[in-house]
This record gives sequence, C-alpha cells and structure tokens, in this order.
Amino acid sequence: MKKWLMAAAMTGALITVSPVASEAALGDQTLKSGMKHQDVKELQQVLKSKGYYTSSLDTHFGPLTKSAVIKLQKAHGLTADGIVGKGTFKVLGKTAVSTSSNSSSSKASVTSYAKRFMNVPYKWGGTTPSGFDCSGFLTYVYKNSANISLPRTVAGIYTSGKRTSSPKVGDIVFFQTYKKGASHAGIYLGGNQFIHSSSSAGVTISSLKSTYWSQRYLGAKTY
Repeated sequence: MKKWLMAAAMTGALITVSPVASEAALGDQTLKSGMKHQDVKELQQVLKSKGYYTSSLDTHFGPLTKSAVIKLQKAHGLTADGIVGKGTFKVLGKTAVSTSSNSSSSKASVTSYAKRFMNVPYKWGGTTPSGFDCSGFLTYVYKNSANISLPRTVAGIYTSGKRTSSPKVGDIVFFQTYKKGASHAGIYLGGNQFIHSSSSAGVTISSLKSTYWSQRYLGAKTY
C-alpha cells in the first residue's frame, strides 16, 4: 500500500486521462470514469476513509466512484468533473509524481494511451477522438496521459522541447513536409516506429526508415 493513503486519511488527486497503462505509478496518470487500475482501488479506499465512498473496493472507476469524487471536489471548491487530476490529488493528500519525460513509466503511459486511438480519422483542426490533426493528436495524448500541456501547433511544440540526438520511447519526432521547418510530428514508439495522425490514414504507425519519412526527418525532442 502506498504511503500516501495514510497521509490522505488524515488530511486529499489523479493524470488527463483515460483507461491506461498498468505500468504507470500512482500520480503518473489521471484517473477517470471507465478506467480499471489498482490505483482506482486505492483511491476508493481513501475516499471511503473520508466518508465519500460507501461501496466495496475494486479496481473499476465506475459511477459510484465518480459520484464520490464529485462530492469531494464540491466540498473542496474544485471543478466537479469526477476526474482525479492534480488538484484532486492535492486535497487527497497526494502530490502527483513528476511527469517529466525522464520518467520511463510516464513515457510508457503516453505511448500506450496513444495506441488507443489507432485508425481515428484525420480532421483538419481536430483535437478530440472524433478526429485529430497532427498536432491535435499530440496535445490530446500528452495532456491526457502525462498531464503535459504542449503548444497547439507543431512549430510551437518543436520550439518548446529539449533536443535529443537519439529518440526514446515517448519522445516526439519531427518532420518537414509541406512547408519549411517542422510541419509534422509523431510520438516515438521505439524500433524506428512512431505513431501519428496522418492526413491520408488518420492515426497510424509508420517507420522512420521508410523512404518518405527518412528524407523528411528533422530530429526528436523530449518533454
């Protein structure tokens, strides 16, 4: 049992996100409705100790858990959305673990989450699972899987990251396509593969070694 449970019982948060990677540590991901994770069970226990949750403990973030989270959020003046993020972790007595790109578990969470949207169609200006453009996909995935806010455009994302000579899983790889400078990007998966929202195929996985992408590769950055 993680130490924060004891602290939370005496004093009251989770990452944007959705169902996720089992390897992520508590605080590395936001908890919300629909998720199944051991962290959900620990969340329920803390909520129960504070009088907000009265049902049995399990690993599923269902309606009863969401209702309990909303009650807690209302009691502490937080946005009552039922999502356990940074602010909710704080009132629970848990300071979220750093989501630095140096955290392998955080990076694994990013790539695992990104793969959930395979085949989502490309949509110019799209920033939701109903349709993503290139940068919209990156901002959505990073925000909801690692609580990292990226600039809205590829050019902005390119200027904000830390350059790395060799991309690691979860880093962002950039390409020069229809105009000079960084104009397309994807999330590196390892093995020379990256996941991205392509204008021709929607969210898909491509190879850095392919003739098209290798000729347009600009480099990688970490966040």
